[in-house]
Amino acid sequence: MPATSFDTHAEVNSLYRNHSRWLQNWLRMKLGNACDAADLMQDTFLRVLTRDSLPELRNPRAFLGTVAHGLMVNLLRRRDLEAAYLEALACRNEAHAPSPEARALALEALVEIDTMLTGLPPKVREAFLLSQLEGLAHAEIAARMDVSVSSVRQYIGRAMQNCLLMQP
Repeated sequence: MPATSFDTHAEVNSLYRNHSRWLQNWLRMKLGNACDAADLMQDTFLRVLTRDSLPELRNPRAFLGTVAHGLMVNLLRRRDLEAAYLEALACRNEAHAPSPEARALALEALVEIDTMLTGLPPKVREAFLLSQLEGLAHAEIAARMDVSVSSVRQYIGRAMQNCLLMQP
């Protein structure tokens, strides 16, 4: 094992010993759920452990809190998406309900789409959604957003480029 990997593992081990209890309590206070807090605490340390290198940590709790906060936001966003998806499914006829496997795949796709859209500037996201979900033409989108047609083309192109970059 290279020295840097050993050093990183030793640093993470020290972080875990010294701050895991604090982090789990902090997450429990934020989430109101001990089980989710324990899972996110472990995910936080896994994320830290799999980093290429650790920055110099002047305030380890601030660092861990930042990593954990990002994971918590992702968890809550995923739960909101799942709730909205399940609510939409509940409105459908049971005969047309997807299988559990199809639901899981659809939810995973929704999370990926949400991740891609979240990273876009608001106007780019809006133009893309108007195009893809409402099927509006570029001129209609431009009129609705009060921008030029060339801006709409640029926005949609940027969104499409982002989609391609996010593919595995």
